[in-house]
Amino acid sequence: MAKNRNTIPLQNITFRQRFSSLKNLPVFFKLVWKSSPKKTLISFGLRILRSAMPVALLYTGKLIIDNVIALNANHTADTSKLWELVAIEFGLAVLTDGLNRMINLTDSLLGDQFSNYTSMRIMRHAATLDLDQFEDSVFYDKLERARQQTVGRTVLLSQVMSQIQDFISMAFLLTGLIAFNPWLILLLLIAIIPSFLGESYFNSKNYALSRSQTPERRELDYIRYLGASDETAKEVKIFGLADFIIKRFKTLSDKFYADNSKLALNRSGWGTFFSVLGTIGYYAAYGFIIYQTINGNASVGSLTFLAGSFRQLSSLMETTLSRFTLVSQGAIYLNDFIEFFDIQPKITKPKNPLPFPNPIKTGFIFEAVGFKYHNSENYACRDLNFDLKPGEKLALVGENGAGKTTLVKLLARLYDPSEGRILLDGQDLKNYDLDELRKNLGILFQDYIRYQMTFSQNIAVGNIEEIDNKNLIEKAATESLADLLAKKLPLGYDQWLGRKFNDGIELSGGEWQKVALARAYMKDAQVLILDEPTSALDARAEYEVFQRFAELTHGKSAVLISHRFSTARLADRILVLDKGTVLETGSHEELLDKNGRYAELFNLQAKGYQ
Repeated sequence: MAKNRNTIPLQNITFRQRFSSLKNLPVFFKLVWKSSPKKTLISFGLRILRSAMPVALLYTGKLIIDNVIALNANHTADTSKLWELVAIEFGLAVLTDGLNRMINLTDSLLGDQFSNYTSMRIMRHAATLDLDQFEDSVFYDKLERARQQTVGRTVLLSQVMSQIQDFISMAFLLTGLIAFNPWLILLLLIAIIPSFLGESYFNSKNYALSRSQTPERRELDYIRYLGASDETAKEVKIFGLADFIIKRFKTLSDKFYADNSKLALNRSGWGTFFSVLGTIGYYAAYGFIIYQTINGNASVGSLTFLAGSFRQLSSLMETTLSRFTLVSQGAIYLNDFIEFFDIQPKITKPKNPLPFPNPIKTGFIFEAVGFKYHNSENYACRDLNFDLKPGEKLALVGENGAGKTTLVKLLARLYDPSEGRILLDGQDLKNYDLDELRKNLGILFQDYIRYQMTFSQNIAVGNIEEIDNKNLIEKAATESLADLLAKKLPLGYDQWLGRKFNDGIELSGGEWQKVALARAYMKDAQVLILDEPTSALDARAEYEVFQRFAELTHGKSAVLISHRFSTARLADRILVLDKGTVLETGSHEELLDKNGRYAELFNLQAKGYQ
């Protein structure tokens, strides 16, 4: 599915892996830049300016203290320079606060834009991937982790920019310390390295734990949905599933809590120990600076400047080193995000696609077609040999699992055959433009989606480019008999359907089916494919729908999947499928005369009506 992008194993992350992961940051910043070039530049500019503030404030404070001491020693009344320095420090303090607020605002806005941009990138890429990829649990784990990155990486954005800002601030502060005494830098490193190593260790543990929990967290989210959803509520009540769902939720959530709390306690304990070491290092340096001042090697102003510089440097270095573990961990998480985009579809447009024939001349031919699903050893269908002629109505019948829906998905190139080939007008189906193929197919699947949208939008999804074409939408609704329903709704075609939003109205199963059927009529398709299109309709509605269907498909090819033989008998030809192969073929009368599987199933169903 995807090439390996140095996927980090679940054990502790090494420093080499951390540094190696930083190669993901250029890709990350390209995405940030694309989401908002203007705000990216503003954020960098503000942070560079903000990075000079600590040393400017400390040095101004040094000058103020030295000036005060000089004034006292000389008994001078001229304090104009002193108040100028105070005014400068006041201005720097106000500027620092303003810069902080502007940086937070810019980061927040940039983070939102980045999150929205990457979310759209994920949706756009997901739309290009193959159906069988969505049926793979490993793919779903990658998709879930990629989704998490759209929010989590906004934090990484702020962390990386803060890291750059702090590095510049440290460069200013280090200049003063090195000029006074280079040995202070050694004390500084001794004070912060233990804390850095501890944070690095526990961050790697946290990453390993979080990554290993991905499948179970997906299950936890699903269980949370099952336990509190309008779509599951009736079965939860009828079958008494609440205790079962809650028990499973508790089992998983307790496991997560135990694992996370154990790590948190260890991290807190060691963090306290390393913090004490850092404090000892700071006060050792502070004592050395005081000693130098007492001996006359530094002024009192220099004491405050150096002590403040050491304190801020210690804090900044500890922050940057700790943040490095977070940045590198975030960069490692970017593997999940980038890896998702490395996944490429196998079903793609050919380089030089053939135009879809209009009209279709000789039709579709299945030649020894076989297909098996991803990670499955068994074929869903095998050795399929049949044709679908232009203008022909073909019915597919058979028991559940016979391969009917799979066959339809192969026709629509949602899957490609594992063996054999499908021809259209003598050319392999793979040679045609994929978008044109699907534009020429009007499809209603049995498991259609009940969109929580307006009545009009629910129909328009069948040909979304015509979402503003009210005449076409109303025409499709008339053809599926959904127009009668629209007239009963308070807001007609603008009525919101479903209970999730905007005071929507829930429809019955049969009403939803008419709305979904209208989607198939939204296109001027040459081939209509209906998978159990009337399963939720009563007998009268079913009769009316198929009378209309017969009129609308005149001169067009159609494939019907149905368990109702009253529907199947309307077809020109019937394919009887069994275990993925064509068992019988012929008209209704021909198949009854053969007295084979079709006749057996037909008679069994007929007895149910006697």
